[in-house]
Parts: sequence; structure tokens; C-alpha cells
Amino acid sequence: MKIYLEEEQVLEDNLLEKMEQVSDILLKSEDIDSDRAEISLTLVTPSQIKDLNRDYREVDKITDVLSFPQFDDMNDLPEQGELCLGDVVICIDKVKEQAEEYGHSYERELLYLFVHSLLHLVGYDHMEEEQKKDMRKQEEEIMSQMDLRR
Repeated sequence: MKIYLEEEQVLEDNLLEKMEQVSDILLKSEDIDSDRAEISLTLVTPSQIKDLNRDYREVDKITDVLSFPQFDDMNDLPEQGELCLGDVVICIDKVKEQAEEYGHSYERELLYLFVHSLLHLVGYDHMEEEQKKDMRKQEEEIMSQMDLRR
């Protein structure tokens, strides 16, 4: 999968490569051609994500990640050409804060939030308990394949 990150935004080490790896694992599990798929990734400050959360979700608080899916129904994916799945917005300060709070690495937290967001882009949600269980199971399976268990 192609991940578009603004040129001035930088990820440490080989995190973009690892994001591409988790993307490929996730898309394969969903029978989506990762060679055709692409997303936009934006790294933001707490105030920026708070504004987006307020403007798009009517929740006036800082959050860790937001997903903006391109498709309401994954059955509507075009059969040919590029698949722009949507946009992912991650608050890097929240990634650092939560990594420390949960006692794991920055890398693990960033990749977990990225996987969580990608699952939203391909139709998963966690508003109801059964949906939450399905989504959590997928998250854990993907993280496990990357050897990033809790």
C-alpha cells in the first residue's frame, strides 16, 4: 500500500516501512489488493486533532487518531485503478503519552493506532460490543504478525 505523508513530516527510523508492512497484512486479510491501495497520513499536534475532532465528530477534545474513510461500503470498491481508502490523522504527542502510560514502545503504540485507523477505513467500527470484539481481534492478529503483542 502507498502511504502519502507530507514531505515536511518525518517518521523516526523505519516506521513508514513498518506501516506499509502492517497495511499489507491488514489488506490481505480483507482481500483488498494492497498494490492498488493508498491512504493519506497526517501527523498533527494536540490542538490540530482537537479542532478536527470538534469539526468532524462534534467532540471537543483531543484524541489520538482519526480516520476518514473514502468508502461507506467496502462492496463499492472499484474493480480497477487506484484505491484511495481515505485519510489517517495521528497525534504524535498522544502516541508518546499513551506509549508511556501503557508501558510499551512508541513504535508499538504508533503502529497500533495506525492499524486501528486502517480498520476503520476498511469498514470496521467499535460502537457496539460485537463490532468492538471483531475489531479488537483483527488488531491483535495483525500486531501479533508484526511481533508487536501487548
